[in-house]
Amino acid sequence: MCGIIGYIGKRNATSVLINSLKKLEYRGYDSAGIAVIGKQGLELARCKGKISNLEQLIEGRKLTGKIGLGHTRWATHGRPSEENAHPHTDCKGKIVIVHNGIIENYLSLKKSLKSEGHVFKSETDTEIIAHLVEKYFLKTGSLLSSVQKVVKRIEGSYAIGVISSDEPENMVAARKDSPLIIGLGKGEHFIASDIPAVLNYTRKVIHMENGETAVINRDRVSVYDSKGKPAKKKIFTVEWNPVMAEKGGFKHFMLKEIFEQPRAIQDTFHSRADLESGEVYLDGLNLTKNKLKSVRKIFLTACGTAYHAGLIGKFLLEELAKIPCEVDIASEFRYRDPILDEKTLAVIITQSGETADTLAALREARLKGASTLAVCNVLGSTVTREVESMIYTHAGPEIGVASTKAFTTQLTALLLLAIYLGRVRKTLEEEKAKNIILHLLRIPKQVREILESEGLISSFIKKYFKKEHFLYLGRGINYPIALEGALKLKEISYIHAEGYPAGEMKHGPIALIDENMPVVAVATDSKVYKKVTANIEEVKSRDGIVIAIANKGNKEIKKLADEVFYVPKTLEVLSPILNIIPLQLIAYYIALSRGCDVDQPRNLAKSVTVE
Repeated sequence: MCGIIGYIGKRNATSVLINSLKKLEYRGYDSAGIAVIGKQGLELARCKGKISNLEQLIEGRKLTGKIGLGHTRWATHGRPSEENAHPHTDCKGKIVIVHNGIIENYLSLKKSLKSEGHVFKSETDTEIIAHLVEKYFLKTGSLLSSVQKVVKRIEGSYAIGVISSDEPENMVAARKDSPLIIGLGKGEHFIASDIPAVLNYTRKVIHMENGETAVINRDRVSVYDSKGKPAKKKIFTVEWNPVMAEKGGFKHFMLKEIFEQPRAIQDTFHSRADLESGEVYLDGLNLTKNKLKSVRKIFLTACGTAYHAGLIGKFLLEELAKIPCEVDIASEFRYRDPILDEKTLAVIITQSGETADTLAALREARLKGASTLAVCNVLGSTVTREVESMIYTHAGPEIGVASTKAFTTQLTALLLLAIYLGRVRKTLEEEKAKNIILHLLRIPKQVREILESEGLISSFIKKYFKKEHFLYLGRGINYPIALEGALKLKEISYIHAEGYPAGEMKHGPIALIDENMPVVAVATDSKVYKKVTANIEEVKSRDGIVIAIANKGNKEIKKLADEVFYVPKTLEVLSPILNIIPLQLIAYYIALSRGCDVDQPRNLAKSVTVE
């Protein structure tokens, strides 16, 4: 949500800022802007809409310099407009700031600043930061000292970048509850809200922690803790390269990421699962076996797609490790006073590691004494730095807003965790573990088989893309797949879609079914297969349209469904990984047929970093 880039060095700052902002478009935004300090002083360019609009705005202008800030804004306070777009300036137009997050006490601060004579030009909470920096800069003459005083007065979440034409050799940054990194180069440095923004220039980054401030010039980076004392920082080398974050010939990032799933799944279990012994080895798991044996309950908490992964994780952990599990939407978890203690394991599931509600859930779990483990895709993210243990999902950068490969790698990681706990706690026999691992090793090839049949989906979906309502049904471990399939469709096509446990259809949704209602049913082999086919018959008896996901060789389903998409057979515990692939493709091709912006759906952001 929102994107920040800052640059100081030898290059043309305008080019760096524009190129880097394009790498952050996936986060979702409604306006964009840059500020550069050059020979003419501080110059600003902002506009409503896409970065392409910003490029047109600055075309022909001599907007050059060696230091600058850029931002893509997703409206929270104030409508999308040029006036509300970042960067924001002080009264004199010498100090400029960009900000991600929400300043909760901005109204009282704004009232105070107005009484002192400050004039505001926007409706945003962000602008008060520029005026506060101006106020303290007049007293201290130091940009760093001014920002350090400002962050003691503002309440809420923030990632801030600040530059000033009165101190053009420095850029200052600050962070609390909103991600911010510092990219390290030779004779140049960067600040950014996310790694892809700097990957074309450097792979060495520092992650700023809550309460830290930093002053950055061409040759040096100095970071300070919340008390203003120098902080020792670890330098991370990013494993991704710029090519991994490009489309690679695909029309959209989402389609590319769907097709990357065989590789991503394999990378997630590679070297972690031993077929010969039936054992799983989890690097990053810092909890002792005795500690894991003492666990009496597991809480899984996440948001959106990751929450659906958690629902499947509950099935896996209870079946294989025989540990009672609860699954919570992270935004609800901390407000219901959950009962946790030292014999509880909290599993935090997040692609980015920066989701605000998920971080709050993690901190609540720690506060109550639970052990914590993250399933995460971004090494060095806030979540991975705050948990005791983590399982890295190896998905690589996921740019499309609608999550695909992050989901299937989360399922893979949760399966590995369930096998590991089952073996440690002696609830999973060696032979059964070996059999699961054997079938897991086949999954990447089976996903490729499904993807090779994508043309079938793109052709039959042409019959249904104008429908305005869809119902998704599943049972058992595939009920969450119905939820996820519906979420994918509504996210990128704007069609109203509901996911439901098929057995609950009679308790309400069946009233919606008629000849205009497509119903997508997950009907692969399982303990509840007969129950699912009975539910399909209920749909057909009310003239509903049935699109079924079934296993290859199933001839019975053709008699029941209007359309069938076949997937390879596997164990029931692994079936969600295969069954979600056609549902991702259905959502993609319907959105494409409707002319929707697949990678950047309206009103959505990749990483929700505010509550």
